[in-house]
Amino acid sequence: MHDIEITPDLLRGALEVERIGRGLRPHRLPAWARAQTPDFQPQMVEAQPSGVRLVFRTAATGIELDALPTRWAYRGVPPRPDGVYDLLVDGELVAQATIPGGTVHTIDMTTGTIEHRVGEPGTIAFTGLPATAKEVEIWLPHTEAADLVALRADAPIEPSATRRPVWLHHGSSISQGSNAASPASTWPALAARQSGLELINLGLSGNALLDPFTARTIRDTPADLLSVKIGINLVNTDVMRLRAFVPAVHGFLDTIRDGHPDTPLVVASPIYCPIHEDTPGPGAFDPDALREGRIRFRATGDPAERAAGKLTLTVIREHLARIVAERAATDPQLLYVNGLDLYGEADHAELPLPDALHPDAAAHRRIAARFAELALSR
Repeated sequence: MHDIEITPDLLRGALEVERIGRGLRPHRLPAWARAQTPDFQPQMVEAQPSGVRLVFRTAATGIELDALPTRWAYRGVPPRPDGVYDLLVDGELVAQATIPGGTVHTIDMTTGTIEHRVGEPGTIAFTGLPATAKEVEIWLPHTEAADLVALRADAPIEPSATRRPVWLHHGSSISQGSNAASPASTWPALAARQSGLELINLGLSGNALLDPFTARTIRDTPADLLSVKIGINLVNTDVMRLRAFVPAVHGFLDTIRDGHPDTPLVVASPIYCPIHEDTPGPGAFDPDALREGRIRFRATGDPAERAAGKLTLTVIREHLARIVAERAATDPQLLYVNGLDLYGEADHAELPLPDALHPDAAAHRRIAARFAELALSR
């Protein structure tokens, strides 16, 4: 095995790469954006490298990667499985691996304290690969951070020269990939491969909140196609009312258009989610499910509060459709996609949301195929 220097030109899907003591840490938001929120959660989820992958050409039959996982856990909540690393060869998934252990931060939601357990890097090894020139992609986990420490191969590697049109997508945990089987099978990853696009995934779990720093990040990032999926986090965090929502959407889109005046821009509304269709947030863990060792979510708002401007998914879809229709009169590159056309009530009857909030692996595949057809094929 030969040591290979991990350089930024081997990485796709990251907006910034930070050099730290143990290696490189990919980021999906730039440092200036990470500094503009007092909440730890945006920093936590943007460092989970959904859509980020090492991409190179090589004839190697064996490849090893050393990485340090960083996981977040909640006391009293069942832990997530270890993150998965997907190996693709010439676009086909051929192997998967995980790195156990690593650093774990455990949050006590009753006290707000965080317990830290520092771990060591681990190694994944992919062997038996064809001894011919090929394009290799190692998709990093979408549910945990990964500091890249060392890369080895039994033949030289070089950065891939393949360049596809860039699709930048922003959304919630559903876009980041919650409940997807692996990082290369989140619905944006699948839709990108089906459509021959280079993915930058700004799906930020719990943080698709119309934040100005997110809009400015999209504004400043070169891309050939843009999409934003708006709604579910605004309801389940209960951060604004209708009066603030409408101008916030306009401001978010205005900022994006400052940097991408003519780039095709898709605005997608929320997929079907029964707990929040007509019931406002905030959302919360279902305590009965937790007592049984399961994760399930519920809505804690009162449907009567809609009269006071509280948001539900039905309200958001209505206003997003109107906003996009009005703006499209002077913005022909703006397109609205109804989330119910991606995953609706009939889909829920067939493929119910296992935790009442996030689609399962089969639903991710369905959403990917439909989004590719409705939004990425034009």
